[in-house]
Amino acid sequence: MSDDSPDADRSGRSAGPLAGITVLEIGVFMAGPFATMQLADLGARVIKIESPGTGDQTRVVGPHIAGESSAFMRLNRNKESVELDLKSEEGRQHLRRLLARADVLVENLRPGALKKMGLGYDDLKTEFPHLIYASASGWGQDGPLAPNPGLDIMAQARSGLMSITGFPDMPPAKVGVPVCDLSTALYLALAVLAAIHERGRSGQGQFIDVSLFESGVSFAVWEAGAYFANGAVGTPQGSAHQASAPYQAVRAADGYVTIGANTQGNWARLCRALGLGSLIEDERFATPAARMTHRDELIALIEDAFASRSVSDVVSLLDEAGVPVAPINDYGQVFTDPHLRERDFFWDAPHPRAGRVEQIGSPMRFSRTPAVRGQAGPVLGADTERVLAELADEAAREGSAP
Repeated sequence: MSDDSPDADRSGRSAGPLAGITVLEIGVFMAGPFATMQLADLGARVIKIESPGTGDQTRVVGPHIAGESSAFMRLNRNKESVELDLKSEEGRQHLRRLLARADVLVENLRPGALKKMGLGYDDLKTEFPHLIYASASGWGQDGPLAPNPGLDIMAQARSGLMSITGFPDMPPAKVGVPVCDLSTALYLALAVLAAIHERGRSGQGQFIDVSLFESGVSFAVWEAGAYFANGAVGTPQGSAHQASAPYQAVRAADGYVTIGANTQGNWARLCRALGLGSLIEDERFATPAARMTHRDELIALIEDAFASRSVSDVVSLLDEAGVPVAPINDYGQVFTDPHLRERDFFWDAPHPRAGRVEQIGSPMRFSRTPAVRGQAGPVLGADTERVLAELADEAAREGSAP
């Protein structure tokens, strides 16, 4: 396991809360790399193992800056890249030497792919009893679907997410971001941290299995509440809430705003702000259940009150009244948002070819051990020679040949 100083990393940067933890990643595309990005942001040393010549397939995803994938340089920040041919005996031996010094292995290849190379958890657990071996996959490591390829959209479809996303009587829609990939990554990172904590008591590593499918199903909080209570099956509601109104996007004069008057207090404040005080006691809207029953009428009345007001005016009015409200921003607005800029959420990471690469910040803020702001995603194989030399030096110090 790593001997790195907990006070600073190899570049002298302030260390994050996971300083001293070494993670190996055999990951492609999203789930595995996004999980290890979280761990790297928190100060773990993450060594990304990539196939010689090609590397992670995200490297070919455009747009490119100076020949480097813009998405890759963000998704793989704060990591080192080591090229190893795991189909060769030499590559597998190098990996084993790295595993002897690592705390965690994260992989998201198809189930069984590493086992075929003699690198499955059962192949390694006796040799490396301390190792936490974390696997992300589409459907899980066992069960009838396990052998099937599983991408984010398949997980969104089978998990039920696409059945409630979009508008009634319209074609199926997926969530705009790869939510099953990303949630799997976050669950995987959380599970790794839990396993590291448990290992502090037991001294033993363990295997972690997280799937896109189950991660997607885990979000069905309201839907499970309805189904297991009375058998009701959720349907698409557009932007509206399953159990609360008004809680959705509402049209203003020049666009839409979202409002969330989901408590009696917020409901009363909304009515007063819009000059609709008579609705507070109107039997159609007096209770949460009544507002849900008469939601269409309610939204029509609110939109009438918004019809002469711009989005900016509505936001200002309801902010002042203490009613939850927000404009619907596009990403051009998000990435220039003054609130995020004032909170220093975005930051520039250096890259040897692309120069300064602006990054989305970590939403995890620590008072003493802040998230690491280091390098953009590495050039393929940039750290191979140095990392393998480290192994040779350590082996020499231990009195054995590398």
